[in-house]
Amino acid sequence: MITKFLSKLKSILFKSKASSEKSTAKITKTKAKKKSPKSSKTSKSKTKKDEQKKLIEALKAIPGVGAKSAEAFYKAGFKTPKAITSANDEDLLAVPGVGINLVKKLKNLN
Repeated sequence: MITKFLSKLKSILFKSKASSEKSTAKITKTKAKKKSPKSSKTSKSKTKKDEQKKLIEALKAIPGVGAKSAEAFYKAGFKTPKAITSANDEDLLAVPGVGINLVKKLKNLN
């Protein structure tokens, strides 16, 4: 195993300049190809996160709903304030962190 490692190391260290330049060019092209898909995924995820933040901000506009409750409502599938105010008491109470007092406040808004 060590001899294989040493022979591989020797072949890497004692390559001619021409072959090392070619391998460097290949590595550069490979890295360039790999970066472009990541940038498109990053822009998609940023757009999705921005949309999520906007929806959570809209939910926080409801009286009595704070940041934690708004995020919990969003994760539970309530994307609009109207969806929250028109939901059943049981559905609202199923959301983690939402208690009976908040549900009463939301029902009084209608």
